[in-house]
Amino acid sequence: QVQLVESGGGLVQAGGSLSLACAASGLIFRTYFMAWFRQAPGKEREFVSGIGWTGAITYYADSVKGRFTISRNNAENTAYLQMNSLKPEDTAVYYCAADLSWGRRNPDDYDYWGQGTQVTVSS
Repeated sequence: QVQLVESGGGLVQAGGSLSLACAASGLIFRTYFMAWFRQAPGKEREFVSGIGWTGAITYYADSVKGRFTISRNNAENTAYLQMNSLKPEDTAVYYCAADLSWGRRNPDDYDYWGQGTQVTVSS
């Protein structure tokens, strides 16, 4: 059974920071491309950030570039998203996803998903 479990969401003031974690089990973690997506009420799920198998290559949506940092620890089977300088527009449910392929931005193509964690940024 493959399972992805997100943690670290919460309520934060604009300009503040949060750190999200995604703990994976039931798969060979180092062989999967990992990504973070988010979905706000009434909006489609959107790509936030992705990271390759070794962590050497990363991708970011233009809206978060320079503010968010994705990383992974293959020994711990965990992916992370450090979010700084948060804005109210970042408010959404954040999802962790795993893909046996590379670098996809379409959420329909991902193999496994976590349950999501709520991030709320107040003004």
